[in-house]
Formats: sequence, C-alpha cells, structure tokens
Amino acid sequence: MRPNYSFYSLIVCVLFSALSLKADEKTEPPVPVRMVPPDVPASFTHATTTGLVTINFLVDDKGNVQEPKVVKSTHPELEAPALKAIVKWRFKPAKKDGVAVAVRVTIPIKFQNE
Repeated sequence: MRPNYSFYSLIVCVLFSALSLKADEKTEPPVPVRMVPPDVPASFTHATTTGLVTINFLVDDKGNVQEPKVVKSTHPELEAPALKAIVKWRFKPAKKDGVAVAVRVTIPIKFQNE
C-alpha cells in the first residue's frame, strides 16, 4: 500500500514563500494558480521519514516557470520528481506598478508520509 503524501504541506510552503518575497508597496508577488504534486519515487514510498527539496526558479511575466534549479535536497531521489512537477506549475505573474514582471522564487517542496 502506498502511503499518502501531504500536498497541503506543499501548498502552505508556496504561500509562505510568496508572502516572504521582499516587495515594496507597489509590487505584488506571483501567486500559484496551478500546482501539480510531484510523483513520489518507489524507493521513497517505504521510507518513514520526510523529504524536502528546495527549488529556485524564475516566474516569467506570463506566469510560467523557467530555469528551475535544486538549491538543496534531503534525498537525491526526490529532486527529479520535484523539478518535473514544478515546470508544470502556473502562476499569476508578479506585478510592479501594475505591470507583469519576471521574478525569482525559491520554494521548498515537502514530501511527507501521513
């Protein structure tokens, strides 16, 4: 039986990450509008631990994910699934003075047995 993984943890991480962006009063951070959960490798489904992959990427002015890179990871086998999922995400782009702009974002993706 495959354990359940907490996608809600992932959503919370995204929201806190967006809120933590340093922005002035006229800048709006990007907001996720489509989030795809990562596939969990079979080698990790039997683990009794949690995993965390931190990814840095560019959200372009159209809300697409560009240039994703793993910043750090607790388990190397989780990196590829996290990267594969993050490129499928879509965002409402960041805005500066009402104009859509590209910004860099760092998001931790948490894999957790429930």
